[in-house]
Amino acid sequence: MTLAKVFEQLAGAEAEVEFTAYDGSRSGVPGAGIRFDVRSPHAVSYLVHSPGALGLARAYVTGAVDVHGDMVAALTEMQRVFGAVTPGDKLRIAATALRDPLLRAAVSRRPPPPPQEAPLSRIPSWLRHSKSRDARAISHHYDVSNKFYEWVLGPSMAYTCACYPSEDATLEEAQFFKHDLVAKKLGLEPGMRLLDVGCGWGGMVMHAAKEYGVRALGVTLSKHQAEWAQKAIADRGLSDLAEVRHLDYRDVAESGFDAVSSIGLTEHIGKANLPSYFSFLYGKLREGGRMLNHTITRPDNLAPPRMEKGFINRYVFPDGELEGPGYIQTRMNDAGFEIRHQENLREHYARTLLGWCRNLDEHWDEAVEEVGEGVARVWRVYMAGCVLGFRQNWIQLHQTLGVKVDDGGESHMPLRPTWLG
Repeated sequence: MTLAKVFEQLAGAEAEVEFTAYDGSRSGVPGAGIRFDVRSPHAVSYLVHSPGALGLARAYVTGAVDVHGDMVAALTEMQRVFGAVTPGDKLRIAATALRDPLLRAAVSRRPPPPPQEAPLSRIPSWLRHSKSRDARAISHHYDVSNKFYEWVLGPSMAYTCACYPSEDATLEEAQFFKHDLVAKKLGLEPGMRLLDVGCGWGGMVMHAAKEYGVRALGVTLSKHQAEWAQKAIADRGLSDLAEVRHLDYRDVAESGFDAVSSIGLTEHIGKANLPSYFSFLYGKLREGGRMLNHTITRPDNLAPPRMEKGFINRYVFPDGELEGPGYIQTRMNDAGFEIRHQENLREHYARTLLGWCRNLDEHWDEAVEEVGEGVARVWRVYMAGCVLGFRQNWIQLHQTLGVKVDDGGESHMPLRPTWLG
């Protein structure tokens, strides 16, 4: 039996996929929109020695398997395939490997993980979020290349869920709308002071300064982000209002802010640190000030919060942890915030990711030259996989608005939300 035929059997005859292999064999549906090219015997070794989809991801990142066609559609098909893989399927792959000298040599030993894969941590989760360790984890993902992020994210340089005001809105329009939605929920007005923690490339900071006349301070653990943001602030003539510092949020000395935004940082904090995190942000606000928390969440709190051995933690967000929206709200509540509004934007994040996927595909050659093929492949499969995650409700995106009431119990909030009109 040819190697391509083995993969066809694994996928099932009904799969709308074509397979080619380095031994010259072909199978599946000729000319299908999705084609898997098995380029090395190590592809089989990864599938045999790694659990489920992780083996396929490793094979793809190393180039042992190539995927032609829409990556989201390809992962959807592979999700179906690997969800039905039986021990007998693995035995068939192994049996075929033993009949081929090249495959037999490859499968006989476990291949090393790709260099893009972060080693699994042996440190207990409650000890992981020191300042130095958090800085290394953030650097692993965000200090890739500002040019690479410009190609993927587009002009907004916003690496968080956009909010689409209409079906035909562009990614840039949706990112502007997201920043404006946050600004309106926070009740920003000229002369106010905003603290934006985990500010990325300064999108929210610059939006608040330019559109609302707010004095905005952003902090990020990524040196590359801070340098890019400070230059962008100067280039746009916003230096009198906006500032981004390369700083841990825990080292912000100022207080008495009118508003605090946390857009995409809570995922990096760690469950054990959420009480102190929200207490810290609460302490930075004046009475009547508002805090908007924008974070990826799990649909519930029934499963473990960390997928330690999965692709995301190994390749993308080391030490990342997701909690359910109810847990996030409870921790905000317990820190002193009165919860005033919450909404789920998960469908918007699927659309946002599709926009980033398209951008990467359009700049594929430049991206590979800039960061290397392995890193570009990690991003391609990671973003496409996250599209599925948000579409299928494995993960969600919640914005939760809290206010610091004054000593008399006044919230200083409008009777009805002003951002819904």
